[in-house]
Amino acid sequence: MSKTLDRIAELGLTLPDVATPAGAYVPALRTGNYVYTSGQLPVVDGKLPATGHIGSDVDLETGYDLARTAGLNALAAIAGVIGDLDRIVRVVKVTGFVNSADDFTQQPSVINGVSELYGEIFGDRGQHTRSAVGVNTLPLGTPVEVEVVVEVEDDAA
Repeated sequence: MSKTLDRIAELGLTLPDVATPAGAYVPALRTGNYVYTSGQLPVVDGKLPATGHIGSDVDLETGYDLARTAGLNALAAIAGVIGDLDRIVRVVKVTGFVNSADDFTQQPSVINGVSELYGEIFGDRGQHTRSAVGVNTLPLGTPVEVEVVVEVEDDAA
């Protein structure tokens, strides 16, 4: 077992199966030493645990947890491309989209769910740049969606 999977298990989590794409795209794609994920939803066992706008239908704490789940799903998509997550040199960028009520302004607090998860899993390698964007709707009514870019070891390494 990899050190990264061991750390995920220590946190009481498991790497889920890669979510089936809902359209004509792949969950993640490698180019050079970078892997880019498609937007990852907080799907658990094929279903969204919540839908709606954060700040009206869904509270901030639940949004944080959903972002964390979406971040774990992104790692599953990355593993589907590179195999061993120990090959991640660093998390480069997280982009988080928050399905926000009109007066909700705490998007960064929601996306902290994934950012803090990556810090817990990867330590310094998990520090990344980030955008947290409020939107008025997301696919399937999901409260949150994340995209992730990671740098991975060269195949020759």
